[in-house]
Amino acid sequence: MRKRYTRRDFLKQAGIGAATLAAGPAILSDVFAQGSGRRTLRVLQWSHFVPTHDKWYDQYAKEWGEKNNVDVIVDHIGLADLRSTFASEVAAGKGHDIVEFIDPPSDFEPSVMDLTDLNQEAGKRFGKQLPVATRSSYNPHTNKYYGFCHGWTIDPGDYRKSLWEKAGKPDGPTTWDDLLVYGAKIKNEQGIQLGIGMSQELDTNMAERTLLWSFDTSIQDENANVVLDNKRTVEAVKFMIELYQKTMTPEVFGWTAASNNQLLLAGKASYILNSISAYRSAQKDVPEVAKDVFFTPALKGPRGTAHACEHVIYVTVIPKFAEKNADLSKKFLLDRVANYDRAMWESKLYNSPAFFSAAIPAGERGYPAVAQAKQLRDLHNAWFGKDPFALPGERTDKLLPLKDAEQWSVNVGFPGTANPAEGEIFGTFVLPGMFARVAQGKQTAEESVKQADGQCKIIFDKWRAQGLIGKK
Repeated sequence: MRKRYTRRDFLKQAGIGAATLAAGPAILSDVFAQGSGRRTLRVLQWSHFVPTHDKWYDQYAKEWGEKNNVDVIVDHIGLADLRSTFASEVAAGKGHDIVEFIDPPSDFEPSVMDLTDLNQEAGKRFGKQLPVATRSSYNPHTNKYYGFCHGWTIDPGDYRKSLWEKAGKPDGPTTWDDLLVYGAKIKNEQGIQLGIGMSQELDTNMAERTLLWSFDTSIQDENANVVLDNKRTVEAVKFMIELYQKTMTPEVFGWTAASNNQLLLAGKASYILNSISAYRSAQKDVPEVAKDVFFTPALKGPRGTAHACEHVIYVTVIPKFAEKNADLSKKFLLDRVANYDRAMWESKLYNSPAFFSAAIPAGERGYPAVAQAKQLRDLHNAWFGKDPFALPGERTDKLLPLKDAEQWSVNVGFPGTANPAEGEIFGTFVLPGMFARVAQGKQTAEESVKQADGQCKIIFDKWRAQGLIGKK
């Protein structure tokens, strides 16, 4: 069952964090103090959508611990409980040394260490970080890295090719209007719906931001001013309601993070917005469906704009209460990036690296060697061009539309950076509420947008008063 992270949780956490602000970060050197005797490092890790990753990761953490005289304890947790669990640890002043989020935990900035030193060291070792990763872990107003982003997950459209061929669009949609026109045709003629959530969960949050950006609107502008209440937001909401009415069913109001996967695997979805995890699950459980699944990049809006929210952004934090183990935590995170080729492989390409220039370690790496591959970029290009996990007889070029995803993927908070206000808006599901009220006939689009805009302004003003967002 979902354990929601409420606005009360945010207010409580924010108050604690504001009272425990510390001075600048410790300097990270190449030598990490190990202390005397064996130490313990506790990691809170969400349960990965591709199970093979966690099996590898747990073993990797154990082996890393043996090499560094450390007992590494990895606790996996359901995605729905991650934020509330960390908020409880912050309130208690104790818990895990490393916590990994899959959306920017910018609202926890007051309660976590400044990881500027770690990010600078990573840049020296692995080259430039992808902009979407930096913008999801750095607050330019406070000049603080509240997190460290080691990777991300692409969020394409997944469509059933046979259904779209019958509807006259064999290569799937390229625009949001295509999704409406052909999605409605498929539902009417073939009885198969679209699967885009309208509830308080991760995928809905991502999908609705993707829609707003593609309609040339957003929550904030590049200077952290709330700009949600405008005619293009109203246009996007009205479009989404028409999309729901013509292509979906009321089950989208009870959507969970697993729902679109389940609908696709059951053969009941013509199109979903999801990472390739749904496809990988289909390869394992329903091969005939998997062979029919293909991908589209970000869909174009009415004026040609095409942006997509990254499906998952891996941002790790080190809580202030875990400062005594910060040296170990930073070494662990740097070494993880140094072994990111394994993370890519063991996640079946679900994980994409935030540092494409990182070198591939020498020796046996646990996967077939890729000729001339020296950096993670080389592996990415090779594997996305020819999927090594394709089923026998299945096309191996399906992932090609994702190869340049960094060009159309943007961060939560776009066109600005992620910040504490955007984090709270994400965590309290302001946008899902805005869309759902209209879809359920409770408000007009104009009324619901105005209400959501007011909610956003209150949240922005609260964080601005704490000095964590720039002045208007």
